[in-house]
Amino acid sequence: MFLNELEICNGDKIIRSIKFRKGINLIVDETSSNKKTDSGNSVGKTTILRLIDFCLDGSGDNIYIDPEFKTHNLKVEQFLKDNNIVIRLTLITDIDDDLSEKIIIERNFLSRKDKMLRLNNEDYNSKEFSKKLKELIFHTDSEQPTFKQLKSKNIRDEKNKLLNTIRVLAPNVVTDVTYETLHLFWFGIDSNLSKDKLVRDRNLELRIQSRLRKENNLSQINQSLLIINRKIQELLIKRSTFNINENYDQDFKQLNIARDKINSTSTIISRLELRKDLIIESKNDLEKSKPNIDHKQIMSLYDKAKSLIPNLQKTFEETLAFHKGMIEKKIAYLLEELPKLSEELTSNKRNLQAYLEEEKRFAQKLVKSGAIEDLQNIVNELNEYYEKKGALEEQKRNWELSYSNIKYIEDNLEKINNELMSKDELIQKRISEFNVFFSDISSRLDGVHSLLSADNPQGVYKFEIGNIDGNPGTGSKKSQMASFDLAYIIFADSIDLPCLHFILQDQIENVHSNQITNLFTEIVSEVNCQYVLPVLRDKLPQDIDISTYEIISLSQNDKLFKIS
Repeated sequence: MFLNELEICNGDKIIRSIKFRKGINLIVDETSSNKKTDSGNSVGKTTILRLIDFCLDGSGDNIYIDPEFKTHNLKVEQFLKDNNIVIRLTLITDIDDDLSEKIIIERNFLSRKDKMLRLNNEDYNSKEFSKKLKELIFHTDSEQPTFKQLKSKNIRDEKNKLLNTIRVLAPNVVTDVTYETLHLFWFGIDSNLSKDKLVRDRNLELRIQSRLRKENNLSQINQSLLIINRKIQELLIKRSTFNINENYDQDFKQLNIARDKINSTSTIISRLELRKDLIIESKNDLEKSKPNIDHKQIMSLYDKAKSLIPNLQKTFEETLAFHKGMIEKKIAYLLEELPKLSEELTSNKRNLQAYLEEEKRFAQKLVKSGAIEDLQNIVNELNEYYEKKGALEEQKRNWELSYSNIKYIEDNLEKINNELMSKDELIQKRISEFNVFFSDISSRLDGVHSLLSADNPQGVYKFEIGNIDGNPGTGSKKSQMASFDLAYIIFADSIDLPCLHFILQDQIENVHSNQITNLFTEIVSEVNCQYVLPVLRDKLPQDIDISTYEIISLSQNDKLFKIS
């Protein structure tokens, strides 16, 4: 699937229309980097990448975030929302055939009932929209990987995707199993979608056991129960020597039934509260990890640094805001389960209160049954031991339930891992086929024969990038990304895997000029793809004919949204 056209619409009026072509597509910023007052960071060149990402189920928040200090750009936000600006992205199956199948995506920046999520003139809700995009582009209806995960490596506009070639998802949110599922999907290998949940559940059970161990381990509980049960039997024999009324035994039986209900319900409540506490504890730990920094002081330091280094690319505030954003996403993920937990806790606490009333009623009947003082002392002592027994049995049930859960999880993980390992030969074959293209392009681009490998030391496939020499090499991270992304498109086409045939990459100016020239004039033209790059005109090599590749030119006097 290729990019065909991006339109920014205000009602029937088209503010911008950007047509994409095969090969290199340059979004040119005319701002001169020699002018200290003009950074080139506010004309909208990177915003074009983010608008494409927005149409492909992105959040869109970064479109009106100030690129310098990560504060809201209210002027842009109000323009987009007050005018109900619609972004229309047209994808096309074959860029060389204008009559081939198209996908027309339309989105606005409003919320709730005014929110637009439209595909080929049909409206969808958020969940349906992402699912439909995945079906149309990747020809699959599987839940994992998500569409957002699949598009991540094709849109390199944010910090983590500009620093990491293959671990392109939001940091601190995903597990190694999430990456395993994504990376295997890249190479046409299906994996069991329940594995990630099983690993998360196992980690939670281990944390629960750590909490339980602070009170008693299972061996201590079992030994204590042996002593308590023996003591209860002795007291029951003593009680049997007394001549008591005929209803006593039945009432005592009903009392113990009520206590069993109390204990089992208390176990459920205890486990739910423990789970809730762990979630809240994790949330609080994440919130504490947010940097607490004097923004005014940082801004002052940045202004001084900028006067010394006019072309300073990134600010501390950008890094700080990115970090905070990742933490907030993880907190939101953790809190998803809380409403259901609270509902279950309320229901069980209501039941517990009813059982406590029942216990109180039978206990009072026993007290009034005419038992003599010695018998009453035995009953009181029995009650104390039954309470201790109930508390210990609750702890024991929690331990046994946790052990049972972990055994279930481990058994299922073993089956899944065995099934996956049976595909190892195919996995290694696909990676080998990919490395033919990856090694060739990387060696031509930066002189390093890069390669991809996948190892499964502990039941999870981990993909890594290295090179034949085993050393980091002299190539930059940007050129490595370019080599990987281009090689992947060639590989996917070679085995008929559906993929996105476009690559959006910011900050290409950081690549050496020789590599840029090589990329523009030779390598990209050999790949059935589109390479979309926002660039500063005067940062490109002099031997590049920019007009050949330019699709739009922006400047301080002609910004993307045409607002001053």
